[in-house]
Amino acid sequence: MSLRNPGLGAERGITLVEMLIAVLVMTTGILALGRLIPAASSGQLSDKMLTQANAYAQQKVENLQTLYWSDPLLDDGRHPPTSNEELGTNGQWERFYEVTTMAAPLDNLRKVTVTVSWSFSGPHQVTATTYMRR
Repeated sequence: MSLRNPGLGAERGITLVEMLIAVLVMTTGILALGRLIPAASSGQLSDKMLTQANAYAQQKVENLQTLYWSDPLLDDGRHPPTSNEELGTNGQWERFYEVTTMAAPLDNLRKVTVTVSWSFSGPHQVTATTYMRR
């Protein structure tokens, strides 16, 4: 019969130092993920506002394309002339458009540029441009 003499190599389990290192690595990873969530949320909100601003600009372009050439809303200049049209439930977005009649030989075209602006972490704006023919 042989008795086994457990030596140093036969020990099993983890030491307290190994456990502390593992906890430190896990904590660092969890904290890093915790910092990404607010950044992703902010980016998502910013993208949502950009999409909404593009929709407001496209909506105005489509409304203007239904007008006749002689309509006063298509006169050269800025519309509305002094302020911006407020959009949204709490006026987060503002919109205006500019109409310019092209020079000859393209004087049968009008360039319409719609600008939508908003403030979220600083000022932003998008523009949509279309050309209307007589």
